[in-house]
Amino acid sequence: MNVLNIEHITKVYGDKTIFDDVSYGISEGDKIGIIGINGTGKTTLLRIIAGIAPPDEGQVVTQNGLRVTYLPQNPQFPSDATILSYVTEGVTEQSWNPQTEAKTVLNRLGIQDHEEEIVHLSGGEKKRVALARTLVNPADVLILDEPTNHLDNEMAAWLEDYLNRFKGVVIMVTHDRYFLDRVTNKILEISHGKLYSYEANYSKFLEMKAQREEMEEASERKRQSILRMELEWAKRGCRARSTKQKARLDRLEALKNGTAPVRDAQAEIDSVQSRMGKKTIELKGISKSFGKKVCIRDFSYIVLKNQRLGIIGPNGCGKSTLLKIIAGIVQPDEGEVEIGETIKIGYFSQEGEKMDENQRVIDYIRDVAEYIPTKEGLVSASKLLERFLFDSSLQYAPIGKLSGGERKRLYLMKILAGAPNVLLLDEITNDIDIPTLTILEDYLDSFSGIVIAVSHDRYFLDNMADRIFAFEGEGSLVQYEGNYTDYLEARKKKGEDLNQGAEEKSAKPGEKKEESIKSWKQNRPQKLKFSYMEQKEYETIDDEIASLEDKLAGIEEDILKNATNSGKLNELTREKEASEALLEEKMDRWVYLNDLAEKIAQQKK
Repeated sequence: MNVLNIEHITKVYGDKTIFDDVSYGISEGDKIGIIGINGTGKTTLLRIIAGIAPPDEGQVVTQNGLRVTYLPQNPQFPSDATILSYVTEGVTEQSWNPQTEAKTVLNRLGIQDHEEEIVHLSGGEKKRVALARTLVNPADVLILDEPTNHLDNEMAAWLEDYLNRFKGVVIMVTHDRYFLDRVTNKILEISHGKLYSYEANYSKFLEMKAQREEMEEASERKRQSILRMELEWAKRGCRARSTKQKARLDRLEALKNGTAPVRDAQAEIDSVQSRMGKKTIELKGISKSFGKKVCIRDFSYIVLKNQRLGIIGPNGCGKSTLLKIIAGIVQPDEGEVEIGETIKIGYFSQEGEKMDENQRVIDYIRDVAEYIPTKEGLVSASKLLERFLFDSSLQYAPIGKLSGGERKRLYLMKILAGAPNVLLLDEITNDIDIPTLTILEDYLDSFSGIVIAVSHDRYFLDNMADRIFAFEGEGSLVQYEGNYTDYLEARKKKGEDLNQGAEEKSAKPGEKKEESIKSWKQNRPQKLKFSYMEQKEYETIDDEIASLEDKLAGIEEDILKNATNSGKLNELTREKEASEALLEEKMDRWVYLNDLAEKIAQQKK
C-alpha cells in the first residue's frame, strides 16, 4: 500500500530541467536510497517530498496524518538553543520520555554534554545533533540527506542497525555504499530528469543498472540497423499512395525521430605528478595535545613511496590534526616532520577552502594556471573543467550557484591542477556523488605518488588503502596491514570488541573498572619490534640487493655484446629497467628496516 505518491513532478532551475514529468509511489516498509551525480537533483527531490520546496508542476500526495521528518544536508539552528532543548523541541508524544530517548541517541552519536549551546559546536557535531533530533521525533517517514557525514565507523554501524529496525519508510541520499548495501531495499536513480527504480540494495542495483543499459543499447543498435535498411528501401523509390507503403514510410519517420539512450557524463580525473626523490615524509616522535586532551603520543613513521595509508578512529581523536601536522599547518608539541625536497603536497581539507561565492568557476581554476599539465600535455582551464563535469554554462557561473558536491569537486580539481606527488585527503568522500567517488578511486589506484586519507567511508578505504593506522587509546596509533576489511579481521583475531565503548556505558561499576584495566593494557604504549615478515625481510634484504646489483651488471655486459642486435637489445633494455625499479624499491625498504632496527636497539638499552 502506497503511503506517499509523487505525481507528474516537473522542476526547472534556469535553463536546466531537474525533473521532467516524473511519478513514483512509495510503499510501507520501503528503505530507499537515492543515487545520481552531483547537480542532478537528489536534495531537491528530498525537499519536494518533505514539502519544503514546491515543484513547478505536479504534486506529492500523502496519507492523512502521515508524519514526515526531514534531516537537511546543512541544517540551520536557533542561535540560543541548547543541544537537549533543540533535539526534544516539538515532540508531542506523551507515552514516553523524550529527554531520556534524546540523551540515549545523543550519547550514541558522541554528544556527551547535552546542555551545551549549539553555537559552540563544530560543523560535524551540529550535523549529529540535527540527526538526533530527526530520529527522536516520532515519524512514519524519515527523509535523510547525507546522514552518514561526520559519523565514525561505530556510529555508522549503530545507525545502520537503527534504520533496519525502524518500522516506517526511509528515504535517503548518502555516498556510503556499504551503508546503502545494508539498509536499503530499493534504489531510485536520477538521470537527465528521469527516475529509474530498482528493487535492490546498492550491489544488486549496479548489476540491474548494467542490464538496463545493455538492453537500451541493444534496442538502439536494433533501431539503427532497421533505420539503415528502411532508408535504403526509401532511396530505391516507393509508391507512397499504397496503404502498405504509407505505413512503412510512417515507420521510417518514427525510427528517425527515435532518440539514443542518454548516459550520465563521467568526470575524467587527470593530472600529472611532480617527480619524487628518495626522501619522502618522516615523522619523528610526534606528540600533540590540546589542553588536557592528548591527540597524538610519540608517533614515528617513514612514509614509503607510492604508499596508500588510511587513518581511522572515533571523532575528535586527532585524525585531522595528524594530516595538518604533515601538511605543516599545525606544529607538533614534540618531535618533528622531515619532508623531502621533491615532495609537493596537495592537502584536501575536511572544511574545504573558503571560496569567493561571487567569483566565476573558471577564474577559480585560472588562479592556478591558464594551462594545466596533464598526461596528454597542456590543457586549458576550460577544457579541464569540462572533464570535471563543469560545462560552459557552469564555468561562467558564480561559485555561489554550485551545489555542495560540485564545490567539493571543484576544490579537488584545483588541488590536482597543482601537480602534487603527495595527497592528504581529509574526509574527501563527504558530499561527493558515488559515480565521482568511483572515478576518484580509479585515479588514486594509478596515482604515482603517496596517498594518506582520513575517512569514515569503509568502501573507499577498502578500495584505496594498503595500510591502516587506527587511533586506539589516548594518542596511540596502531598499524594494521591491508585495507579496512583486513583491519576488521585483524581486530577479530585479537579478540577485541569494536563496540566496547558502548558496552562500557551500560556496564556495572565493577565491570567498568575491570574493562578500564583491560583497556589500559591494550592501549599502553607499544614497544617497537619487527613483525615476523619484517624480521625475515631484514635478514635477507642485503643478499637480495647484492643479487640484483650483480644481475644489473650482467645485463649491462650483455647490452654491450648485443649492441648491433636490435631485437635482443630491446629485450635487455626492458629487463634492465625492471631490475632497476626493483632495486630502488628494495633500497627504500632497506632504509626503513635498518632505521627500525636502530630504534629497536636503542629501546633495549
